[in-house]
Amino acid sequence: MALPEEPFETGRLFTPRVDRYGQIPVRTNRYSVPIRLIGKRVRVVLHASHLVVYDQNVEVARHERLIAKGAVRLDLDHYLEVLVRKPGAFPGSTALEQARSAGRFTPVHDAWWDRARKMHGEREGTRALIEVLLLGRHLPHEHVVAGLAAALRAGAMTADAVALEARKAAQAETDPTPAADRLVSGEPSATVTSLHEWRLAHLPADTRPLPSVAPYDQLLRCRRTSGSDHREGEAQ
Repeated sequence: MALPEEPFETGRLFTPRVDRYGQIPVRTNRYSVPIRLIGKRVRVVLHASHLVVYDQNVEVARHERLIAKGAVRLDLDHYLEVLVRKPGAFPGSTALEQARSAGRFTPVHDAWWDRARKMHGEREGTRALIEVLLLGRHLPHEHVVAGLAAALRAGAMTADAVALEARKAAQAETDPTPAADRLVSGEPSATVTSLHEWRLAHLPADTRPLPSVAPYDQLLRCRRTSGSDHREGEAQ
């Protein structure tokens, strides 16, 4: 007989409820899920080396399975919505420590963060970094790191600048002309441009006529005329 079209599911199924910390218990360990699922019941498929978490039929988290008892596995991305409102909890968070250990939070992140805090202050600099981390939901991790490095060299400590440089890095992978050839041909090297300036540069030309205050001048003349008539009436 022909083999089935879909592979046989060998994982064990659990349906835990997400606690107030955005975590679920699976066997003797705990794993994080997006905080928007707090209070909801999710479906977990536990495999030999990993587990997958589903909200209905949508995958919302994937973790390497913990072997030791009583351990906790946290994904920093699951807590960004809370941390952007409370950036003071970011530096000492367990999720940040685990992201560093896993290599997701690189020395480039730390260097950009240090410069941002010096420029914007502790709170706003940390919030800017969290906004950069949120870019990882739409851009590949390596492009975000490349954007951080380019923005750091240019002294651009905003999430918009990092986003623009990350997109440039993504475009460079698909550009058939190497950077070295562009420099030899005399083209100027890339510079960091803020997202706001880029949007202004790409606005369509404004063809509307300049505004005129002539109608308002007519109103003033009418007012002066009516005012003089009123004074003449009082004199009579």
